[in-house]
Amino acid sequence: MKIKLIYPKWPKLKNQPEFNLPPHGPVVFAAAVRDDIEISFCDENIDQLDFNENADLIALSVMLTCQIPRAWEIADEYRARGKKVIFGGIATMLHVDETMLHADSVFVGEAEGHFDNVISDFENGKLKKLYDFYHDFPETSLIGNARRSILNREKYNFRGVQMVDLIHASRGCRFNCFPCCTPYLGGRKFRPRPFDAVVAEIESIENNRLFIVDNSLAQDDEWEKALFKAITPLKKKWISHPIKDDDEILDLAAKAGCWYVYQAIVDTSDHIRNRVKRLKERGIGVEGTIILGTDDHDEDYIKRLVDFLFDIDLDLAEFTILTPFPHTPIRAKLEKENRILHNDWIRYTADEVVFKPAKMSVDSLQKMYEYAWDTFYSKMCKEIQMAKLFIKVIEKEKLDGTYKKYSVAGGRKRKLSKSGAEKI
Repeated sequence: MKIKLIYPKWPKLKNQPEFNLPPHGPVVFAAAVRDDIEISFCDENIDQLDFNENADLIALSVMLTCQIPRAWEIADEYRARGKKVIFGGIATMLHVDETMLHADSVFVGEAEGHFDNVISDFENGKLKKLYDFYHDFPETSLIGNARRSILNREKYNFRGVQMVDLIHASRGCRFNCFPCCTPYLGGRKFRPRPFDAVVAEIESIENNRLFIVDNSLAQDDEWEKALFKAITPLKKKWISHPIKDDDEILDLAAKAGCWYVYQAIVDTSDHIRNRVKRLKERGIGVEGTIILGTDDHDEDYIKRLVDFLFDIDLDLAEFTILTPFPHTPIRAKLEKENRILHNDWIRYTADEVVFKPAKMSVDSLQKMYEYAWDTFYSKMCKEIQMAKLFIKVIEKEKLDGTYKKYSVAGGRKRKLSKSGAEKI
């Protein structure tokens, strides 16, 4: 049996450098598929999709809301050709009813311990329209090593530099942040994977640079300390979402190879200032994630916020516009207040205003979004700022003997000079 697994293309943030990370959802799903089943994978963001390739079952793994319209187009084409199509992934769970119009089957929930039944039904000609395992969470011990062998790895690079590999050490999130759908998807209970499994998977990844994609590592102090101690001997360099602002935990993170973190910049408070300062004091870079358009934002506030980012010496900034994705607390609020402008999902990219702001017009917020990107990167372009972080990680790798001088992309060897420029 052969499954054609597809990760549909999606519109990137227009202000970001153009690069692609290896997707996490498809390789985690593939690990839950029986070993005797062949998987052919297409990431449409880097490869052309071949509709003529033979496969028994077409599986669409969809992460983002702005990705789902393209997934529906792909499914419609395959079904017109007589193929059976099944959907899964985060965006599928957020758009179940709409997706069922384009699918032979929709899988809701986490695949481990459940997907074998789907395959059995398919083989017996009894594929169900809906497999609903919503919040029927598997034991985390069932989560296997992501099946990264399906990836076309050499294409995940930026100007010849190999991008990070993605891994997760836990699922679920006890927090309930207003723009986030994670509590709906993965529940409010923190569900860590066994340490030995996480360490073994990290050790098996050839790439020395990783992105730990857990929603937050700061959910259990003792677990977080134990995780950092467990991965320290591996000498990997990694990125993550927030870690606990605690002296011991920050020190352990730096020792364990923390390269930089994504830190939400929610205001101009001393709390945020000190949090960034304490990370940078330990040699940990900071990429600020800044949502524009909350109800307390007007044009002057956003200008002051951008000035604040310079003041705290942020390494990188990623600005997004508040976007009311399905099953988030902010969407429920804006729906109640009749402030949603439309549900044209392909435009839910977080760089376009799709709701009525409280203290600005739609056009004003859109202009302030452009202002934030243009102003923050006015002195140094995004690519050079990004290169500076790579220079820092190279320095860390040289200190512990893990630096690999060259990465291969398209048959050519490349390296970064001290200025961040590319050399062949």
